[in-house]
Amino acid sequence: NKWRIVLPHNGRQWEDWKQASTFYSGNRIQTTKYTWFTFLPQNLFEQFHRLGNLYFFFLAILNWFPQVEVFHREITMLPLIVVLLASMIKDAIEDYRKYRIDKMINSSKTRVYDK
Repeated sequence: NKWRIVLPHNGRQWEDWKQASTFYSGNRIQTTKYTWFTFLPQNLFEQFHRLGNLYFFFLAILNWFPQVEVFHREITMLPLIVVLLASMIKDAIEDYRKYRIDKMINSSKTRVYDK
């Protein structure tokens, strides 16, 4: 049972509290990037902002055309899939750890000091 201590910044606490409570009614900490529904599209969007992933994606698409096919189509896609899956698993584990820490902090007791 650890306590989280919140200290007011200045003497206008009541006015600040009324204004902040309308905008931040939940008053929860959330550092996670993804939800169950947004994980796949948002993670793929972030992964393809990396130049190496775009390069391997371009090679995989280029290899589907018979005129420029160098390797089998599946072999060209394999490095991209392995890198994307490894990055997705790493991001999912990181985000789940952030979720657990946020949940622990949000459920801790809070003591507010006032004048």
